[in-house]
Amino acid sequence: MIPRLHARTHSPREPLAEALGRPLSSNEGLTEYTVVAHWPGLDYYTPDDEQRTWTSVQWAEHLEDPYLEHPFAASPDDDRRAILHLDIRLHPDDRELTGPEWAETAHRLARAAGIEVPGAAEHGWRWIAVQAQPRRLDLLANLIHLDGTWRTPPADILQRLAHEARRIEQDLNLIPARTGPTTRPAARTVPTASAQLAGVLTQLADEQAGPLATVRGLVEHTAYRIALQPGAAGTDTAHRLELIARRLHAIQQDLDTTAAHLAQPGVAAPAAPRRTAHRSL
Repeated sequence: MIPRLHARTHSPREPLAEALGRPLSSNEGLTEYTVVAHWPGLDYYTPDDEQRTWTSVQWAEHLEDPYLEHPFAASPDDDRRAILHLDIRLHPDDRELTGPEWAETAHRLARAAGIEVPGAAEHGWRWIAVQAQPRRLDLLANLIHLDGTWRTPPADILQRLAHEARRIEQDLNLIPARTGPTTRPAARTVPTASAQLAGVLTQLADEQAGPLATVRGLVEHTAYRIALQPGAAGTDTAHRLELIARRLHAIQQDLDTTAAHLAQPGVAAPAAPRRTAHRSL
């Protein structure tokens, strides 16, 4: 079980579409078999089981609501990218989990990430867990609290998620992310040219600290600010910037795929022509 933390965004729409593996729809209702878990306060927010039939667009709007309710909420460094997105993937040979097991996994990861606090059912941060693709669970949350304060994720959030993932593997009898003997350290090898180039591409595609992630975040932030301006021109410009941000995200994914291909043992950079010396007779 491998957790992955995505770069934060202004809108949950693209992360939710990625979690579903298809575009958002205003017609398709998502049942409890897809949205397998959510923040406990939703039971107080909507009566009965109304939320169980929401469409993917309505779920996205639900996660966007804190932006409208608290338009000035921001992080200590004035960051308005409040949508947190993480996913976990099972080992290819793992068994399929049941709905309750996916739900338990979602709540445990939410607590590890610090977006669900036990005993605060009516309060907290809006989040949902989506299980729409095989062996994958996505968790999306808005870091703006119901009272308008900003929730800064723990600095060691990845370590907490990884630690909780190991515990979940043990409790559910899943295959650990890494197997094999650990008593003998692996021999240190000199990275090949392909591995070095793969490392460069990986840094470029990094969702957290890569230069493209920074550019994409600035574009998304600009789109959000322009969308708040009155007039159709601002809306059109914001839409174009959103498309640019999506293209940047696609480039990041392409670079990540290329880096993984280069890092494979069988892939090597083309060898330079070999020069041979000719002996005169």
